[in-house]
Amino acid sequence: MKNICIIGSGSWGSALSIHAAQMGHNVKLWSHSKEEADLINEEHRCKFLPNASMEKNIICTSDIEEAIKGSDVVFHVTPSKFTRETVEKYKDFIDDQPIILCSKGFESSTLYTLNEVVEEEIPNAQIGVLTGPSHAEEVSLGIPTVVLIASENEEVQKLVQDSLMDEKLRIYTSYDVKGAELGGALKNIIAFCAGIAAELNMGDNTFAALITRGLTEISRLGVAMGGKKETFYGLSGLGDLIVTCLSEHSRNRKAGRCIGRGLTIEETKKEVGMTIESIDNIEVAYKLAQKYNVEMPIVNTVYKVLYDGLSPKDAVKMLMTREKKSE
Repeated sequence: MKNICIIGSGSWGSALSIHAAQMGHNVKLWSHSKEEADLINEEHRCKFLPNASMEKNIICTSDIEEAIKGSDVVFHVTPSKFTRETVEKYKDFIDDQPIILCSKGFESSTLYTLNEVVEEEIPNAQIGVLTGPSHAEEVSLGIPTVVLIASENEEVQKLVQDSLMDEKLRIYTSYDVKGAELGGALKNIIAFCAGIAAELNMGDNTFAALITRGLTEISRLGVAMGGKKETFYGLSGLGDLIVTCLSEHSRNRKAGRCIGRGLTIEETKKEVGMTIESIDNIEVAYKLAQKYNVEMPIVNTVYKVLYDGLSPKDAVKMLMTREKKSE
């Protein structure tokens, strides 16, 4: 039995809390909202997971020091854009417990991956990345799910595997932190494109092409940034890409559908109602492709849809009529 701290009471943080609590761990969940904390503590409900029940051995608090104090491991599950400011709130309370990043994205102002943000704020931190095809809605209901824990520290890998792996959640290990994190962050952009394609009534052929060529772009940039190519063809790349592109659970796909039918970015954010990592990350990926001189036609084209007024239909035509290439 471990003392587990989870920072962030959104859908994924709450789903991890449910799973850890069902395994018998002591779970403290931090929420930035006292209202959300009260709902979890008093009614054992999470507003983001209407079909799930929060276990009674989950204690939710809006006091971040209280959440971390005495913990064996910290799972960080906030939207990527809030990573640094949240780490700044709790870095003084970290002793030697590992920090496991469960968010998928970048810091837009620096183009940093999230592990780079934590390394800058807490230089001696033991860091891991938990990622893979894992919709919170399904994990919270105990539907079999397989994920990846990546860390340069083997003891961190084993800690997460031993703490959370059971018949409902299988966990593989990897040393490729960079690849695991980039796979999880970049696939959101392709899922956003899948939503646009769905709204335009594209077919199975289109989705197969989007996933295949999208994976090519993800791995191309990921390798340029230091990830291993094989990582992108595993759970954190291909696996996460499939589930996010094809599932109606995906808020990134839903956001793409909104853009596909003509909504603005602000209207889309309002309709989805939760953080949309893809919209925050498209501009970052566009800049990273330029920085590393990597060809990413899908990313470049969807950037033009969001920020240059290119229509989704014209975007599809632009991609389909690019110069002839060999695969």
